[in-house]
Amino acid sequence: MLNNSLSRRTTLGLMAGLLAAGLAGPAAAEVNFAGKTIEFIIPFSAGGGSDTWGRFNAQLLGKYLPGNPVVVVVNEPGGGSTKGSNLFAARAKPDGEMILGTSASTQFPYLLGDPRVRYDYKDWKIAMAGPTGGVVYTTPSLGLKSVDDIAMLKGKDLVYASQGATSLDLVPLLGFKAMDLNVQHVFGFKGRGDGRLAFERGEVNIDFQTSSAYIKNVQPLVEAGQAVPLFSLGVLDEAGNVVRDPTFPDLPTYPEAYEKLTGEKPSGPAYDAYMAFYVAGFPAQKMVFLPKDTPDEIVAAYQKAFEDMKADPAYKESAEAVLGTYEQVTGSLAQALFEKATDLSPELRKQVATMLASDYGVKLGQD
Repeated sequence: MLNNSLSRRTTLGLMAGLLAAGLAGPAAAEVNFAGKTIEFIIPFSAGGGSDTWGRFNAQLLGKYLPGNPVVVVVNEPGGGSTKGSNLFAARAKPDGEMILGTSASTQFPYLLGDPRVRYDYKDWKIAMAGPTGGVVYTTPSLGLKSVDDIAMLKGKDLVYASQGATSLDLVPLLGFKAMDLNVQHVFGFKGRGDGRLAFERGEVNIDFQTSSAYIKNVQPLVEAGQAVPLFSLGVLDEAGNVVRDPTFPDLPTYPEAYEKLTGEKPSGPAYDAYMAFYVAGFPAQKMVFLPKDTPDEIVAAYQKAFEDMKADPAYKESAEAVLGTYEQVTGSLAQALFEKATDLSPELRKQVATMLASDYGVKLGQD
């Protein structure tokens, strides 16, 4: 595994070219959460990557917020994360006592005009952002022993447990489509953890997990011979090229796997759509938000708490083993990542919305 400095350089290099990282100023003295309970809303079911990430951060966050409040994770799954995000938008007060952890499954419905969305990212105040990666894997029952056998997937009937067409699962959906794999997407699962359980029960035969959930829950399956990793999504280097993820340096990237499968380098409209949502969803895949109208001093208190938390020896000791080699950031760099994650050209939005409607019967709002 490569060192953390290389990981930061590769995963955040694209955004570092936009601006220098800046940390928020010190929290105002009057911010005090003593005796309070902070609700950390995770709009996914337990056991997935977002839940693992949220719980790992929650365990030390209260130690560094003013007044040392208790921080509890509240899972609110449903609607590809729109249910819990809508709840946060409707109920959270600008007092810092409720925060939201999001992923690409929260961003994509917003970007695509999903009518279930009752939130506007532009209303929220970002406290922390961080990239992540992920791994696609399959079952050895299909005859594969490694990614070198990926051509064996051609013509196979593959089944994937999906949270929904506008969730994080849109990235593997677009990736499989560009590869021309025959994948049936079964929609309606409440989280990636549920998809993994369906894989373990033999109900589906191909799956994707973000890095933290893969490390915790899928790597043991690989070691037991019950899963075969195919490729990671990779990370972006300073020039915006997809390179190997330092968390999974032995796994090929999606473009490498594409070329191994098809014999050609990836290109074309389907690949362009995949890359657009990959870039929107993974350089800032995980974000922590406070509600609109939250005073600047509370936002600053959270940003400082996250920075102090990352320097805690207990956090540093186990972060890589739980989350992978990804640097979580605050301040102006977090804001830049946030803006990058919520930007999509109208042309690509129309292309993907049209494809989802024609191929999967998914009708999205067009306004």
